[in-house]
Amino acid sequence: MDKSKSIDHQLRATWQAVAKMYNEQASKHDSTMAMAFVLLNIDLDDGTPSTALGPLMGMEPTSLSRILKSMEDKELILREKNPEDGRSVIIKLTKFGKEKREISKGHVYQFNNKIREKLSEDEIQTFFKVTEIINKLIADRQIYDDLSSQAV
Repeated sequence: MDKSKSIDHQLRATWQAVAKMYNEQASKHDSTMAMAFVLLNIDLDDGTPSTALGPLMGMEPTSLSRILKSMEDKELILREKNPEDGRSVIIKLTKFGKEKREISKGHVYQFNNKIREKLSEDEIQTFFKVTEIINKLIADRQIYDDLSSQAV
């Protein structure tokens, strides 16, 4: 199959371009796309349990731990004991973290607005429908009969 007509190739190439673009913007603010993503996923008022962040973001715990440590070192976040469960921790934004969150949010809005300027509402809805179908097929394991027996 011609890779330019391969759905997975287009998804991967597009995501890599988006990630590179976001990382370039984040680096101007001494940050990374991953840190910005964390900032955007922490509840602004109540914080977010650290155990909920990984699944929220589709990130492995070890990767998330490294990012959270770096963010704590940069004083973007702080960890507080969860009053409902002493074994877990609530991640909260510092004042500086909230400022950086607003910058990150601005970049996300700017990206989305620029894309929306170039597409009709029907095209945007079609895009969302396609990605929803892809995600559902994968989640329901309907792509391959047996994922473990398929060569990658």
